[in-house]
Amino acid sequence: MGTKLAELVERFGGQLFGDPNVEVEGIAPLADAGPAHLSFLSNSKLRALAAQSQAAALIVSPNDDETVAATYEGARIVIKNPYAYFARAAQYFEALTAHVPPPGIHPSAVVAPTARVDASAHIGPHVTIEDGAAIGPHAVIGAGCFIGREAIVGEGTQFFANVTFHARCRIGKRGILHSGAVIGTDGFGFANEGGVYIKIPQTGRVVIGDDVDIGANTTVDRGALADTVIEDGVKLDNQIQIGHNCRIGAHTAMAGCVGVAGSAIIGKYCTFGGAAMVLGHLTIADHVHISSGSLVSRSISEPGQYTGFYPLAKNAEWEKSAAIVRNLQAMREKMRALEKQIKDLSEKK
Repeated sequence: MGTKLAELVERFGGQLFGDPNVEVEGIAPLADAGPAHLSFLSNSKLRALAAQSQAAALIVSPNDDETVAATYEGARIVIKNPYAYFARAAQYFEALTAHVPPPGIHPSAVVAPTARVDASAHIGPHVTIEDGAAIGPHAVIGAGCFIGREAIVGEGTQFFANVTFHARCRIGKRGILHSGAVIGTDGFGFANEGGVYIKIPQTGRVVIGDDVDIGANTTVDRGALADTVIEDGVKLDNQIQIGHNCRIGAHTAMAGCVGVAGSAIIGKYCTFGGAAMVLGHLTIADHVHISSGSLVSRSISEPGQYTGFYPLAKNAEWEKSAAIVRNLQAMREKMRALEKQIKDLSEKK
């Protein structure tokens, strides 16, 4: 079944140019869209591709609309942020055909007598829910998940298959944990005495807010004494490591393979490119953006874009540059000596 453009604009806003009764059945990229699709232009460099699109309608920004209108014959929805509009529309179309797991507990699940599972929640095959845990309304717990004692899963939160959610951890509403995510493992805490490591019990929790996405095989360690905290709206990609006692500020996003060492405090609305690393016990301000592959080795107190990696080069060139870097201290001392000699000669004259 199609959805009329007028219905989409009524639901999500935007200014419609064209026939409001045109129906679309889904969203597709510019090059692949057909007469039953809605598409979007979020990158002005693709204006030429938009002109050739066979989509029934395009989502465009005011800056691109005049150019697109001159060459594109379909309807247009003009909105300030086409990419965000695309995301909301895509959610809508997915919901029309999405499979909604039925409420109830699968016969193969093991649920402790003292656990509380809301009647509207779905508990899949081979799930284990330990004593005192609570599963909220409309939560979906996929096959093979483990939920430890006294853990709390909020309303509408979904765990995909094989998520591990350890004892006393908490997650709020509308969260998504993808397969293989492990929440609440012991933090890496040891005291050294005479070369022997003594384990420090990790007695804190992981506390996760509302609307948090955590990717596949990402791990979040519980705190040693205080809690590890993931605030509302945080988005963590796959294979990320968050160390114990960290705090990740609201609406911060991290791409794959980011590593954050223990007790780091990350501000709100930050972004981290893939494989960025943050050393422990640092504080990073709100609205800081770290480039991919960068190593954050000091606290950052001002918002902005930060980059800390050496650009790629041919190996021979890289080795020459590395040799120069190793000799910078000696070169600096020679330059200072030469400056002193020049100064002395000038004074004598």
